[in-house]
Amino acid sequence: MLAGCSVVNEPINVTSRGGIPGGAVTQTTYVVDDVFIGLAFSGGGTRASSFSYGMLEELRANGLLKYVRLVSGVSGGSVTAAYYGLTGPKGLKGYRETYLIQDAEKYMANNPANPSVLIKGISGGANNRTTFARFLDETILKNATFADLKKTGIETWINASDVANNTPFLFSPETFAALCSDLTKLPLSEAVAASAAFPLVFSPIVLESHQDCNYREPDWLTAARNNPEATSALRAYGRALESYRDPSKVKYVKLLDGAVTDNFGTTGLSVARAKSQNDYGPLSAKQAVKMRRMMFLVANAGVQQDYDWTQKIEGPGGVELAMSIANSSMGAATRVGFDVLRLSLDQWHSDLVDWRCALPLPEVQKLRGSLEGWDCQDVKLFVGEVNFDPLPSDMRDKLYEVPTRLRLPEEQVDLVISAARQSTRQNAEFNGFLRSLKSAEPVEGARRITPKKTTPVQN
Repeated sequence: MLAGCSVVNEPINVTSRGGIPGGAVTQTTYVVDDVFIGLAFSGGGTRASSFSYGMLEELRANGLLKYVRLVSGVSGGSVTAAYYGLTGPKGLKGYRETYLIQDAEKYMANNPANPSVLIKGISGGANNRTTFARFLDETILKNATFADLKKTGIETWINASDVANNTPFLFSPETFAALCSDLTKLPLSEAVAASAAFPLVFSPIVLESHQDCNYREPDWLTAARNNPEATSALRAYGRALESYRDPSKVKYVKLLDGAVTDNFGTTGLSVARAKSQNDYGPLSAKQAVKMRRMMFLVANAGVQQDYDWTQKIEGPGGVELAMSIANSSMGAATRVGFDVLRLSLDQWHSDLVDWRCALPLPEVQKLRGSLEGWDCQDVKLFVGEVNFDPLPSDMRDKLYEVPTRLRLPEEQVDLVISAARQSTRQNAEFNGFLRSLKSAEPVEGARRITPKKTTPVQN
C-alpha cells in the first residue's frame, strides 16, 4: 500500500549511441597568473547556500574571485556552486534577492502534519524532482545545461550519492560515459535537485544505465584498479562505474543527497588526480611550473542540532529517527571529508614540488619561456575550513538553530551570510594565503636560478 503512494521519478538522462570516450575532457585553465583557488561548499539547505555565498562575498572584498577556478558543491552548497560556475563573479550581485530569500519550497509538499505527505515520505519520498528543479530554473539557472558551464572557464563539480553502490556520484563526463549519456545535455537544475534530494523529503532522482553505445573505459580507471595505493574512495567510484556497464547489477541509478556520502565533494579531487596519471595533474605541465600559490577553502555550514528528544527517555522514532540517522551520516561525512581533502592536497603538493625540482632546466625554460626567477620549491599550499567554530558563542547557538530547509526567514539568511564573512576573515589559512600573495620571497633552502640574461623560448 505504501509503495502505491510513493512518488516516482522518471530517468532524466537520454542515451548517446555514438559513444563518449571516458577521457575526453577539456583541459581547464586552473591557474590565473601564478595563483589558484578551489572552493568546496557543504550541504545544509539554504543555510549552506547562504554560507557559501558569504564566503564568496568575502573573497570578492579581498579581490580574489578572479583566482577561483574550481567550485565543488553538495546539496545546498551545490546551488551556489552551480550558479557561480554558470555566471562567475558577475552573478553574485543578485543571488541573495533572486534565490536566498525566496521560497524554494514553493512547489514542494512539505507539511509533516499532512497524512499524505507523511505516507509519501515513508514510502520513498514526498516530492519528485520537478518541484525544486522547477524553482531553480524559474529563478537562477534558467534551463541552463552543463554545456553552459564552459562559458566561465570555472571547473564545477556537482555531487550526489549513489544509494545502491553507497558511493558519491559525480556529475562528470566519465560518469555519464559509463551510462552511455552526454552530460553536456543535462540541465543543471536536475543535477542540483539530485545533489539536494534529502531522504524522505525527496524521492531518489533516477538515471538509466544505457548499454547501446561504444563505451571505452578511461585509462585512469584501468590504472586505478591495478594500483594498490589508490584511495578507497577512488576504487569505490571505479566499481560503481563498472556496475553501470553490467545490466544484471544496475539498470537504474538512484541518487540522493550528496551529503550522505561526501559532504564536501572531495571524491572529485581523487578522480581528477587519478585521471592525470602524473605528479602535477590536474594542472597541465605549463601551469604546474607557473604555480606559486594555492588555496582550497571549505565552507562548512554545519548540521542542524536538535536536542528536544534527548530530554526524555522516549524517542526518537519514525520519521524523527530516520532524519536523525541521515543527519548523523552527513555529520560524519563532513568530518571525514575535510581530513581526506587536506591529506590528499598535502600529498599533491609534495608530488608537485618533487616533479618541479626534478625537471631539467631546458624543459623548465621551454614551459615557462624563461628561467628568470625560477624557484622549484616556491609553491605554497593553504587548506582551510571555514565554519562556525571561531564565532561568538551566542552567534553559534543561533546558527545551529537554523534548520536545514530550502526556505528561511530573511533575518536568518543574513545571519548566515554575515557569519560566513566573519569566519572567513578570521580563518588562519585564508590570512596566511593573503600574506603570501604580498610576499615574493623564495622558500628557504630553495634552488633559485636567476641568470643574467635569458632568451624566451617560444612554445
